[in-house]
Amino acid sequence: MWGWPNVRSKPGAFFYVLLLGLAGFVYNYNSNSNLLTILNQSEETELPVIYVITPTYRRLVQLAELTQLAQTLSQVPSVHWIVVEDSEELSSGVTHLLQRFDAIPHTHLHGRMPELFRGNASSTPYTSRPRGASNRNRALHWIRENVQSGVVYFADDDNTYDLRLFHEMRHTKKVSMWPVGLIGIYGVSSPVVDPDTGHVKEFFDGWVGDRTYAVDMASFAINVQLLHQNPDAMMPYRAGYQEDFFLKSLNLTLEDIEPRANNCTQILVWHTQNANYKSVPSFALKSRFERTNVQQLRSQTLNLLPVA
Repeated sequence: MWGWPNVRSKPGAFFYVLLLGLAGFVYNYNSNSNLLTILNQSEETELPVIYVITPTYRRLVQLAELTQLAQTLSQVPSVHWIVVEDSEELSSGVTHLLQRFDAIPHTHLHGRMPELFRGNASSTPYTSRPRGASNRNRALHWIRENVQSGVVYFADDDNTYDLRLFHEMRHTKKVSMWPVGLIGIYGVSSPVVDPDTGHVKEFFDGWVGDRTYAVDMASFAINVQLLHQNPDAMMPYRAGYQEDFFLKSLNLTLEDIEPRANNCTQILVWHTQNANYKSVPSFALKSRFERTNVQQLRSQTLNLLPVA
């Protein structure tokens, strides 16, 4: 009948030493695994929270596009999603969607555009109205009332986001910026980074006009404390000027802007809904953009080189 080896014999002693060593290995492995789990959880809880503001309105593709964004945000740690409907009350469809993705901390609000700015459907196209202004202002008010630290990002539901983008904005000190793809006649909008100083010196966009900050809504994030330091900062009810007016109301300088995405050479967010290019975007590189990040963005925009 089988029994335990005699500890006084050499084979028996070897067996017990081996058994004790194996037990110690298992104990240490489990202890280290638990320690790594604790450390990872601790690191995640210490991450600054990104408050993602998404204005939305009722349309056929609304729930489909919100689902796509929800699946993206579900993979981002330490995020709080603020969904604001352009309506007088919360809709059941969006409410049920947020319940399905209840693992994402979220706040569901509504902020209807004032009738003064809605215009007549036959005479005022939706694209010429100040879309999202009331939604975004409602979310900014909520943040000022409830949040003291973190980062704010405006993420429309009809864009496509690379997960790396949220890592890039996570530790924004004041305002961070990066390029946006598939937008405008050039197919890209971006801050222009001075190769000698590493600072933003101007902006590359299909329409600069009289804007100080010729950027897209998806191209920047701000620190919550900066929002508190400028309590009157808001989105204007003026189509095409929301980003410019809002950034100017934060009392920024170009030196305050933190270029991200490898000095604005990587495209990590795209306007995929508006990607209706029937031909190659017009991208004649002017001499003043040579040796800047714009030259590298041209290859990505025209799909001439693989994105890193």
